[in-house]
Amino acid sequence: MRTSRKAFALVAVLALAGCGTTNDPVATSTNDSADKSPLAEYMGEGFKMSTGGGMQMTVRAGGQGSSEEELAKQRKVEDSTAKCMETAGFRYVAVPPESNPKSKFDDAFNLPPDKFAAQYGYGISTIDWAKPGADDTSNPNTAIRNALSATAKKAYDKALNGQFANGNGPIAMPADKVGNAKVDMGCRGKAADEVYGSAASNKADTFSKYESLFKDLDALQKRILADQRVVDATTAWSDCLADAGHAGFKKPEEARQKVQQKLDELTGQNNTSKTPGKATFSGPPSFDKVDSQKLADLRKFEIELAKADQACKAKGYDEAYKKAQYELEKEFVTANKAELEAYRDGMAQR
Repeated sequence: MRTSRKAFALVAVLALAGCGTTNDPVATSTNDSADKSPLAEYMGEGFKMSTGGGMQMTVRAGGQGSSEEELAKQRKVEDSTAKCMETAGFRYVAVPPESNPKSKFDDAFNLPPDKFAAQYGYGISTIDWAKPGADDTSNPNTAIRNALSATAKKAYDKALNGQFANGNGPIAMPADKVGNAKVDMGCRGKAADEVYGSAASNKADTFSKYESLFKDLDALQKRILADQRVVDATTAWSDCLADAGHAGFKKPEEARQKVQQKLDELTGQNNTSKTPGKATFSGPPSFDKVDSQKLADLRKFEIELAKADQACKAKGYDEAYKKAQYELEKEFVTANKAELEAYRDGMAQR
């Protein structure tokens, strides 16, 4: 089921502007920014081929490390949001991006992979992404919202974030309207659209220009996983994990997926819509109503599995994957340099 391109375009711009908190429930700690793959030069600083399959592209959001031009845009978004909320009948204080505190997750994600695994596993059940961090208390709008009644909070959220604002529960849209509907993203979305213009509205269209490149990258990822060095290392990793008491995993991504599956069952999360003609999108699950003992057991399972996974990968899988990845990426860059340069230059114009 495809969602509105403009909806996700605006969500991406809001994250870039630091106008909201977007957390990845399956994020992992990595500390390898100094060791960039051949593709990183073209795909951006946050690009990474995941050793479990797939690609990761990270965008830094917030005040720290942003250019003065970007900070100025963020200020305009905040000012415009405040005016829009006032028109809607709510008080909203424009928060300067420079005052955004460091995320409560920064220290965790700066840990080396083995130490992250020992403390947080994969960061799936061990971190309650649905809970605002302690750093949110410095935002005056948190207190403003908390002072409202339950009914008023819903109206406030809708005014601020539009139809996507309903806490952490599912969001449903008619399937026949998903592709081309004008999506209400609230005051924040309107403000981002005003400030970022076509960069917000047409971001998905911009990416669609490089659809062929992304298909080629997907094929590259499959070639890496099919490389005999990676195939042999995967078998050794599976045997190692079984020896550690975690049998049955044949592919590296399956370990993480198992934890996510257990958490979904525990929280009642379901990523597929039960209503015909509806597309369902879910936010991070809340742990408030979860059996505390079952959650504790899952967290213990996650940490033990992640530690074993990390240790087994370090015995040879990571090295084998990296060698195959870098060799095949170099070949890919040579064969597709013009397309990669066009993508890099095009993204620089966003």
